[in-house]
Amino acid sequence: MSQTAGPKIVGVCGSLREGSHTRTALGYALGEAERLGGRGELLDLREFDLPVFDPDAQETADVRRLKATIRNADALVLATPMYHGSYSSPLKTAIDYCGFDEFEHKTVGLLGVSGGSFPINALEHLRSVCRALDAWVTPYHAAVPNSHQHFEDGALVDDDLRERVETLGERVVRYARIEEIDPSSFESRENVGAND
Repeated sequence: MSQTAGPKIVGVCGSLREGSHTRTALGYALGEAERLGGRGELLDLREFDLPVFDPDAQETADVRRLKATIRNADALVLATPMYHGSYSSPLKTAIDYCGFDEFEHKTVGLLGVSGGSFPINALEHLRSVCRALDAWVTPYHAAVPNSHQHFEDGALVDDDLRERVETLGERVVRYARIEEIDPSSFESRENVGAND
């Protein structure tokens, strides 16, 4: 990764829905990252054929492309709708195909979108998964609760929520190349499945 160009920020959208509020919100985070000199890229899981992870299955071209895109990013924004109190299965499957090579010491920002109340569980579950892969998750995360009230015609119309999502984009650019790498977490030392 070039140290002269702006950091490459990859946003992974965990929603497959055509009119996804999660994808729309992620666009605001990536847009702010680009405005501040980052190079934003949307990784749209609708464009990948990712069956449920099977460690015995042969790695496909889509899996190799997914892993390479994540590995070559300076920072990630993982964006998810909240499904049944947690993050989405498409995002879980994408992360399951990855490991330390893709996530270790990577800056990760988290974005949760919910049709109901604040999606704190989805964000905390993602934070735990990222810790198990020794990623560096920004302390700041963004959430859009009650999403049906805040989007109109493909736009996030609530100024406060839009500012929060854009702040996430600013944070991932600011910390994309964080100099201080934390030591391995307890969770990662116990994460032997990621090394299988």
